[in-house]
Amino acid sequence: MNTPATPAFLHDTLWTGKIFNGGWIDADGGTHAIIEPATGQQLGSTGQANARDVARAAIAARAAQRDWAATDYKARAAIFRKAAALFEQHHAELAVWVARETGATMPKADLELREAVVYMHEAAAMLTQPQGQLLASPHQQLSIARRLPHGVVGVISPFNFPLILSLRSIAPALAVGNAVLHKPDLQTPVSGGVMIARIFEQAGLPPGVLHVLPGGAEAGEALCLDPHIAMISFTGSTQVGRRVAELAGKTLKKVALELGGKNSLIVLDDADPDLAAANVAWGAYLHQGQICMASGRILLQRGIAAAVTERLLEKARHLPVGDPMSGKVALGPLINTRQVQRIHGIVHDSVAAGATLLAGGSHDGIFYPPTVLTDVRPGMRCFEEELFGPVASITVFDTDEEAIALASQTEGCLALGVISPSLARALHIVNRVPCGHAHVNDQTVLAEAHVPFGGSGSSGNGARHGGPADWDEFSQWQWLTIKSDAPRYPF
Repeated sequence: MNTPATPAFLHDTLWTGKIFNGGWIDADGGTHAIIEPATGQQLGSTGQANARDVARAAIAARAAQRDWAATDYKARAAIFRKAAALFEQHHAELAVWVARETGATMPKADLELREAVVYMHEAAAMLTQPQGQLLASPHQQLSIARRLPHGVVGVISPFNFPLILSLRSIAPALAVGNAVLHKPDLQTPVSGGVMIARIFEQAGLPPGVLHVLPGGAEAGEALCLDPHIAMISFTGSTQVGRRVAELAGKTLKKVALELGGKNSLIVLDDADPDLAAANVAWGAYLHQGQICMASGRILLQRGIAAAVTERLLEKARHLPVGDPMSGKVALGPLINTRQVQRIHGIVHDSVAAGATLLAGGSHDGIFYPPTVLTDVRPGMRCFEEELFGPVASITVFDTDEEAIALASQTEGCLALGVISPSLARALHIVNRVPCGHAHVNDQTVLAEAHVPFGGSGSSGNGARHGGPADWDEFSQWQWLTIKSDAPRYPF
């Protein structure tokens, strides 16, 4: 296969046709070809895990977890710091994999690698954070609330940002003493799985503590049902998230869900049109719109709508689309033909319902150009459904209260953005629209490793990833009392 020059770190002889259990082994479920979206070229193949692979991995992980949790905190932290150094050392090679496998531009791939380093350092830092509280007690005893690992955590991650959306669960779960079974998306098993396994293998993580199991629905359902797994961390669509929660409930697993949503970017009439258009374009078109926080609704106040739309059209018509590895494009391909057909259907069903197509709306294979729809109203597919494609769907409003009502008209929202120099107006809107995170004078595609990240409503189940939330999600409280002598009870 065509990999970067001197591909020593991810040389395919290590992992071709394999899954990972601390070493590289054949999968009972066979193998799976990795296809580059932009070219249709096969990049390699991994093992494809089935339910039997998951069952064996869960037993092995449970056996390895206790020793891992008991390992000196300094030794565990050193593994994460070594992993960070390996990501930095092999950045160029790994970034090419992310770009080719996900259809991303190199700046997006570079971002994933840089953030991977941050996640490793955040995980290392967790090991010296307070892990409990001293509680008041009416007796001559110590009363302590302390954090303990769940045991084995299952992680299921998506294709769009496969490296960081995997690591944001894997790293903190490991840091607090869990073992992890990880199922990356079959469309991105190297960026979301193989390179993570390789990094931790070389960083010195003990065998059996991390298992990487690329697989489809069978493997995912097995993770949710296996009695040796105590928690599932899932990132993906709301539809699949509901299924994950349903299956995991059968064994009373803890479930952390970060799901899709309909996010609004609101531009008030006192905003700068140039800045507003730049924020709209970034929020709608970054990584072809294949981001859970993408600006799926562009709400423009009437007094500024024409000016922002004019500037957005200029950007949409001139943003180049093509093979990201050419280095000359802003947008790469969508991940697969099915996604192209879905986006195309939403766009043209909305046009049939009365929306106006001003740019885009066609495709060349799986390359979909930046698209602009105006005259969008509630009830149209482009207003109601998560797009996950490069479509700016514009709705015009008159009053701030109308903007609040439009933005709130959704079952689930991850992110909200409001562009206005009037902070009082912007905060009034932010405080009245339910969402997982909100940004005044910025668009919706924002995330950082140290902040609690998650959605509201059908965009999640209250779970958060990042910063202090990692202790909440990946560990559980235990009450511990210590007395110098056992009490004499009356019977």
